Amino acid sequence: MPGGRLTGEDRERIAAGLAQGLSHAEIGRRLGRPTSTVSREVTRNGGAAAYRADQAARATATRARRVRAPGLAAPGAGPAGRDPSAARFFEEWFTPALVAVGVPRMMARVMTCLFTADSGALTAAELARELQVSPASVSKAVSFLEEQGLLRRERDGRRERYVIDDDVWFQAWLASARSSAMLAEAARQGARMLGPATPAGVRLATMSDFLVLTGRDMMQAAEHWHAALYDSPPEPG
Repeated sequence: MPGGRLTGEDRERIAAGLAQGLSHAEIGRRLGRPTSTVSREVTRNGGAAAYRADQAARATATRARRVRAPGLAAPGAGPAGRDPSAARFFEEWFTPALVAVGVPRMMARVMTCLFTADSGALTAAELARELQVSPASVSKAVSFLEEQGLLRRERDGRRERYVIDDDVWFQAWLASARSSAMLAEAARQGARMLGPATPAGVRLATMSDFLVLTGRDMMQAAEHWHAALYDSPPEPG
């Protein structure tokens, strides 16, 4: 059903659609799913060229086991083997750490709440209650984090939950690499327009070359990280 978890049959149909060269939007229409659901499924499981239904299912099962593993509970969710004062201390330390690397403070507070929830998922009402802020502030923070690939939305009946997956940094890294590629192309166009022999043209060309090279390195690093953590070895026999 739309909004529910993908089944094995869904993944087989996604793989078949990719093999036929169909777009994510077309595959989503055939499955009765949002395009974003298909895009996330493909991106987090190797991309269109490497997507395999069985590997995607195993990777998803691995992520689900990690979410269910004992650890930090959602704020206010009751005992889960952790010291509430220690958890609060960590939250007060982790938020400034995120701010220090460039995450706006409100967005950093939302990320901290999600990271320290066992499920890695909270509703807007739960976030607003925990952070003691308005729903509008939560909505703005969520929109920013979603654009950066740092969380995703999923339906839970009539409610919408915001989720941080185990591969959140992989998704954010890919988003950053795509942004770098766009900026590199803009700089390259600027160099052509201003003239490759002018000081400004040389400066922009150098900027483009730098971003292209570092972007390529970012993609290779992301692929290596994803393969190391999620690609299962072949079954014996």
